Amino acid sequence: MVSATHLILIPSYNPGPRLLATVREALECWSPVWVVVDGSTDGSHAAVEELARSEPGLRVILRPRNGGKGAAVLTGAGAAGAAGFTHALVMDADGQHPADRIADFMAASEAAPAALVLGRPVFGPEAPMVRLQGRKLSVALVRFEVFGAGIDDPLFGFRVYPLAALRRVLQATGGGRHYDFDAEAAVRLVWAGTPTVNLPARCRYLSADEGGISHFHYVRDNLRMIWLHTRLIAALLARMFHYAATAATNDGKPGAVRAMEPVIGGDARSTSSSVRRVRQAHRRQAQDDPEQSRMGQGPEQSRGSAPPSSRIVACRDKMNK
Repeated sequence: MVSATHLILIPSYNPGPRLLATVREALECWSPVWVVVDGSTDGSHAAVEELARSEPGLRVILRPRNGGKGAAVLTGAGAAGAAGFTHALVMDADGQHPADRIADFMAASEAAPAALVLGRPVFGPEAPMVRLQGRKLSVALVRFEVFGAGIDDPLFGFRVYPLAALRRVLQATGGGRHYDFDAEAAVRLVWAGTPTVNLPARCRYLSADEGGISHFHYVRDNLRMIWLHTRLIAALLARMFHYAATAATNDGKPGAVRAMEPVIGGDARSTSSSVRRVRQAHRRQAQDDPEQSRMGQGPEQSRGSAPPSSRIVACRDKMNK
């Protein structure tokens, strides 16, 4: 599938040879694919640059210094917006994210273009238990920050972003440039009134023998997350207290309720009719598709998707060969 509005964006920092395989898998399912090399020093992008010479749907953007995942995504988002693209599916370079779900996520975004399409990770037995337990705290904090549901997993980076909205919310803050990008981007987009669609996607933790490389630093990155949630909760409470103290109540709403509305763009749970149609379609699909149920996507858990199209089926067939 070649799209003039939606592209795949792969931020990359020293991912090793797995990068080329990730790019090839993405190209099997979608075009264009852009790779943002964030100051890599391992030479992994050389093979991708060679491929780009013969693959018109592939572009490589080089950043001179490592700035972090968020910085790399913003670089790619700016270039994509300048080229006329409106949406980007961001996927990791290390092979964790499932290329065979690209078409599903793009279809959901095309059906609800105002929405942030989020992945809900489905982990295999190889996933480190310490990482799974740590996610639970992040999920709980984000639920508090957005007043409930809407972001099923704030750390899973397999997502389709509306580019203009993403650039707007992140350019207004100096945060979200490193490991904290995924959570900060999702929360601030919801605060800005962006509706959400959550879809299941498998997440693989590749071993070293499989080419898996992790740049997660337990102390440094957890400290970043603590600082992120401190900033977000402080900003949330400050705005709530401000609006609670100053908002008029002539519409019959208590000041505390009115205080939430400017923080989250009116109502974090409100969605456009297109998003509601996507969610309804996915509920019907989940009832009829045993594979979706095995991935933990029952109809009562669904937050949206589009029925499978011929291009989705074709992509899955290619990936399963």
